[in-house]
Amino acid sequence: MKTILSIVLMGALSIVNCQLSIAQVTAVLHADQAGSVIPKEIYGQFAEHLGSCIYGGLWVGENSDIPNTSGYRTDVLNALKALKVPVLRWPGGCFADEYHWMDGIGPKENRPKMVNNNWGGTIEDNSFGTNEFLNLCELLGTEPYISGNVGSGSVEEMAKWVEYITSEGDSPMARLRRQNGRDHAWRVKYWGVGNESWGCGGSMRPEYYSDVYRRYATYCRNYDGNRLFKVASGASDYDYNWTKVLMENVGSRMDGLSLHYYTVLNWNSKGSATQFNEEEYYKTLGKCCGIEDVIKRHIAIMDFYDPNKRVALMLDEWGTWWDVEPGTNPGHLFQQNSLRDAFVASLTFDIFHKYTERLKMANIAQVVNVLQSMILTNGKQMTLTPTYHVFRMYNVHQDATYLPLDIQTIRKEVPDSDWTLPMLSGTASRNQQGKVHISLTNVDLQNAQEVSITLQGINAKQVSGEILTSANIADHNTFDKPELVKPAVFSGATIIGNTLKVKLPAKSIVTLELQ
Repeated sequence: MKTILSIVLMGALSIVNCQLSIAQVTAVLHADQAGSVIPKEIYGQFAEHLGSCIYGGLWVGENSDIPNTSGYRTDVLNALKALKVPVLRWPGGCFADEYHWMDGIGPKENRPKMVNNNWGGTIEDNSFGTNEFLNLCELLGTEPYISGNVGSGSVEEMAKWVEYITSEGDSPMARLRRQNGRDHAWRVKYWGVGNESWGCGGSMRPEYYSDVYRRYATYCRNYDGNRLFKVASGASDYDYNWTKVLMENVGSRMDGLSLHYYTVLNWNSKGSATQFNEEEYYKTLGKCCGIEDVIKRHIAIMDFYDPNKRVALMLDEWGTWWDVEPGTNPGHLFQQNSLRDAFVASLTFDIFHKYTERLKMANIAQVVNVLQSMILTNGKQMTLTPTYHVFRMYNVHQDATYLPLDIQTIRKEVPDSDWTLPMLSGTASRNQQGKVHISLTNVDLQNAQEVSITLQGINAKQVSGEILTSANIADHNTFDKPELVKPAVFSGATIIGNTLKVKLPAKSIVTLELQ
């Protein structure tokens, strides 16, 4: 009996020790091998007319009892300012190819209503249109990115939209803009020529779309010093042939080529945002990291046809996609956002930073109340998501110089897939003031990791930081508990000589500043 009891106790102790074990990891920061600048546009957002992203999320109107600034929700506006949003894509998405911009200008009482056929059959009153979007971008200090209607629109329609927005002259569309209260033209650089033209944007073949793009791009002209950066509708994740055909048939006529990649394990049953097991967690992160191979393969095709890297890769839709929250409209794609989603964001940024010689923009889907959003609203209530906090913690890397961070970590094989998942991920950069920032992600659900980073090319004396973690990986913020998951001051890092030692708790994300 004593022997059996001893074995049981030893087994229990072994389990506890396993759960509390600390993995030893080594890494080297090559601050003397600076890479490309990380474009701030990598941290772009996406706002589609979908569910309550626009109406109730960004826009409530001037007469709403929800506190607003000229119709924009004040709480959301302030939260996005803190996020330093560099670029905002609008009006879609699939919605873009059914949107006729002239329905959204002029006096609001004269604007026709429309049915949002793509997303739940919602009736929209067009009170949020071109002027409202571009004024929002000015309030946020963000660059607008407009997706034009190729699927159901016309070349003339898009050409006139460009003129309405960017012409300073005495042209018909510029005069119409002035009648609507805007004297000077806006500066709008980024224009998408359609969206998902292989699917909801027209069900086109790449050969056909290539010619359609060339036609549209011809008539979208530059006015008064505003040079258009024209983005062709690119592939969905693994469709490498689409990229090949467009590089062959369009080539340098486009400035950018889009790419979409969603972290979805099963499109028929996507799973719950907040109820999942350990296997589902690791599979999700494996699929997330699968974006790296997709990026590399599309870049290889682009490099073959464009070795000088003139055409940018624009990953203008990415993120998690779960089943909608129970009791909500299936067409509104409202989902919760847990600490797991935060890991998807941090791991994705760690990958993006490595490919910015070609990858020049990324736009997570979407900014408010839809898919992997930054913010959730319900009437007058608002909460920030764990993904918001990652974007805020990582914005120190915007327009900073990439520094290679070589991490020697174990990789976990993801069941039923070819993916392997690093237990520790990270990225580093040096900003224009000379400060070095390191972001580290410990995806291990049970084990802390003690990381020893050799600092090459930097003589740092001080380190400070913040951490994002929570008791459970499925933890998320609600309107009743809006701060369950939020960053805190991190004190688990020290510098001894040229070595930075960091003790990362299980399931945690840390950003450090070295001086």
